[in-house]
Amino acid sequence: MATTADIKNGIVMLHKNRRMKVIDFQHVKPGKGGAFVRTKLKDLLTGKIIDHTFNAGARVEYVRIEAKKMQFLYNDGELFYFMDNDTFEQIAVGEAVVSDAKNFITAGIEVELVFDDKEVLDIRIPPHVNLKVVETEPGFKGNTATGATKPATVETSFTLQVPLFIEIDNLLRIDTRTGEYVERVKS
Repeated sequence: MATTADIKNGIVMLHKNRRMKVIDFQHVKPGKGGAFVRTKLKDLLTGKIIDHTFNAGARVEYVRIEAKKMQFLYNDGELFYFMDNDTFEQIAVGEAVVSDAKNFITAGIEVELVFDDKEVLDIRIPPHVNLKVVETEPGFKGNTATGATKPATVETSFTLQVPLFIEIDNLLRIDTRTGEYVERVKS
């Protein structure tokens, strides 16, 4: 069994008989009193995020998980379908598991699905994706000195702030961790 010293972002642990994913953690050693670990945990069944503090050295139970590369095929409104590139087996995943990743996945993108036996617990997407702008206000060449931004909607219906020179059909590199514009991709 592991201790709180082994806690890292992204691991899955059993906490109060529920599988929880560590979203954020902080080891704290106050000047007075014992050390502790402050965590943000996401319940993988309900998606609810809770804050929990563990005493330093407390025992925690990790869930053994397996990650598998799969290709995203399509979304039928309720379920997201992924295909194993080796066996061509298709797996349907609910929107609760996919959560915010739905803003960045398009047909054909390779992702990692995280399994606990046969159940899909989480989806890992690349840190950056390229998405096409489908809706924004008209762009203006040379208007970059002010650093002003405008909203733009990309092909996944996700809206983000972009520089004023971005136009419809531009390909954008987007940071999937923050949802922010990184750069315009030359096509």
